[in-house]
Amino acid sequence: MLNFKEILTVSLILFSVIDILGSVPVIIDLKKRTGALHATQATFVAGLIMIAFLFLGESILRVLGLDTPSFAIAGALVIFFLGLEMVLGIHFFRGEMQGSGSSASIVPIAFPIIAGAGTMTTILSLRAEYQQVSILIAIVLNLILVYVVLKASGWIERKLGQAGTDVLRKVFGVILLAIAIKMFRVHLGM
Repeated sequence: MLNFKEILTVSLILFSVIDILGSVPVIIDLKKRTGALHATQATFVAGLIMIAFLFLGESILRVLGLDTPSFAIAGALVIFFLGLEMVLGIHFFRGEMQGSGSSASIVPIAFPIIAGAGTMTTILSLRAEYQQVSILIAIVLNLILVYVVLKASGWIERKLGQAGTDVLRKVFGVILLAIAIKMFRVHLGM
């Protein structure tokens, strides 16, 4: 049975981590430099990465001798630092802007902007708390939103402006900080 509250919660967590609206300025800059952005290709590749990690992530952890709660705590740290980046405007994680043409839709748009380390860590962390079907539905819902944002990136930039994008980024940063603290408390038994 589908748990709509759980699907909504997981969707919002992934939305905050992916931060596609906060990435609009990067997407627009890349589009200007490369001349094209392939929304369908970027969304498809990002979806493949996220779904593969949802189903194979625990197997990868077992091979490395790690358990899901330990990875969830590590994921909470990544989410915490992503939240700090968004709120404080500092950069702990640096991405490279390389590629041209259709390859620019894969690197850096699909990976690491959409399906980067934070997203993959979050997916595994979510598996420790939520049903797999809820996470899968949340991934699909976020991919639909990602596709729409990529297709409408120019329009979104004009409507939000720099100030609107900055406000959204800070709000979702605070949400990520709260999520990280909750994950610490749950997995450390506090």
